[in-house]
Amino acid sequence: MASLPPPSSAPDTATGPVPADDFRSLMGAFPTGVAVITTYGADDRPRGLTCSSLSSVTTAPPTLSVWLTRGETLGALRAYGAFAVNLLHDRGERAGEVFAHRVADRFAQVDWRRSPDAGLPWLVDDAFAVAECRVTKLVEVSDHTLVVGAVTGVTQQAGTPLLYGARRFASWPGGEVPASPLALGTPVTSC
Repeated sequence: MASLPPPSSAPDTATGPVPADDFRSLMGAFPTGVAVITTYGADDRPRGLTCSSLSSVTTAPPTLSVWLTRGETLGALRAYGAFAVNLLHDRGERAGEVFAHRVADRFAQVDWRRSPDAGLPWLVDDAFAVAECRVTKLVEVSDHTLVVGAVTGVTQQAGTPLLYGARRFASWPGGEVPASPLALGTPVTSC
């Protein structure tokens, strides 16, 4: 099948990218869920950061991806080889803010414990769900890295997801998401 030529009204893509502030404004207008990505450093101390760039990749096998900025958490995750995705509920706004800013010891400001399956840092009071993941691929793009992870365990309680968009937090208008039918710490199997 022959490809069609672009319409005559197609924008000129040879002009280069839009200004960074324009792009930030565009993406900031797109509300998304709030997650805190956690792992351990070489000193066995937990590391983490707030992330809104989370996506499912495939269900067979269960795989997800996150985009992380280069820094301490990404370096720890790369070395440790595993991470947790803590999906924050609407009462987890403070944790979302703590992990979004440079704070000396973020984990001293939240309650956390080791996740049921892989023992990763779980923000038990601020997250309604946690996915435990093993790193399967890293892709560098400018100042960010795409981290692809095989989901090895999921724990989900009932909770109302926390959203972020237009530079503010909000609760999911659909209300509470029910608890997963999986038992606490049940390893995920292919669908």
